[in-house]
Amino acid sequence: MKTVLLTGGAGFIGGHTAAALVARGYRVRVLDSLDPQIHGPEADFPAYLHPDVERIRGDVCSRHAVRRALAGVDAVFHFAAQTGVGQSMYDMQSYVRTNCLGTATLIEVLVTQGVRLDRFVLASSRAVYGEGTHGCSTHGAIYPGPRRREAMAGGDFAAHCPHCGDRAEPRPTAEDRPLGPTSLYGLTKKQQEEYCQYAAAVFGLPVVILRYFNVYGSRQSLNNPYTGVATVFFSRIRDRKPISLYEGGSPIRDFVHVSDVVRANLLALETDVPSGTCINVGSGEGVTIRELAELLGRICATEPNLLDRGEFRIGDIHAALADISLANRLLGYRPQRSLQDGMAEFVRWAEGQQSVDRYEQAVEELERHGLFGRRSKL
Repeated sequence: MKTVLLTGGAGFIGGHTAAALVARGYRVRVLDSLDPQIHGPEADFPAYLHPDVERIRGDVCSRHAVRRALAGVDAVFHFAAQTGVGQSMYDMQSYVRTNCLGTATLIEVLVTQGVRLDRFVLASSRAVYGEGTHGCSTHGAIYPGPRRREAMAGGDFAAHCPHCGDRAEPRPTAEDRPLGPTSLYGLTKKQQEEYCQYAAAVFGLPVVILRYFNVYGSRQSLNNPYTGVATVFFSRIRDRKPISLYEGGSPIRDFVHVSDVVRANLLALETDVPSGTCINVGSGEGVTIRELAELLGRICATEPNLLDRGEFRIGDIHAALADISLANRLLGYRPQRSLQDGMAEFVRWAEGQQSVDRYEQAVEELERHGLFGRRSKL
């Protein structure tokens, strides 16, 4: 029986992955700091965590905690991270500390303690790409940079070709394209990847990097307004509060259910793939934010109050959907949960949960730091 460590394993994806690993006969150990923003002000390990999971409360930046957590392990899933795109733009020290220093500490202890692993899986993000891959009728596949605030204030939210300036259309984003994160969160995830690639090349760490797209499902934090648009929309619909659709609801995202992500995690653990490989984990399908809000309204049997107030966030991208052909070829990964079915599962769970709507507080923070804009003419 092999032992698997999950850093950040009490969280949304970690908790689901822990249960799946126990069901497959692994010993599972979790290292988690139980961040109050995710787990609440009087946080303890959540009740949903499988009873057979060994729990260690500790900081991934602490060498002592990491040494204790790594004792006798055969594999590691590194989930521990701060994950809010908008919040990362001003809460820089916290994000760099947890995401970068935490990853460096984990790898340092692995190396200095001589821990030999069968597999190290890094939970990365589509945020490393920045704006998703697009297509230009003249220049083919292109990789747009950050959108200009002035253009968005004028109502132009589309991505444009960096060569000719024409409006570009979204295309599936493959792993071999250039990386160009537009948020501090994306930059920290890129750094995590680079640390892991370095450890793979220099120390032979058997790394697989999974780039998650927009993960949703049961146990996602309903109290953290910085992660998970589905949770924000659900809470607003349930409380019959208006939903302000950024960029008129036109942004496109690839939503993948947590059960499909867990399946990809297990495949990455148990499949022989070259060390250092980066693999997208998504649904391969794009949906607009407006379409998502309307779908949640139908599932909740409540007409959502959708407002277009011309609002947008600096650092957001307009469109990203995953090319999952590499995941299919190397891991045999195929998403099995449709958006309709997956969102219904999420709503069934969320309806039985208590939540605190901190959306307005998050908007105030973004606005105070100059990261929130509005169209000049509606």
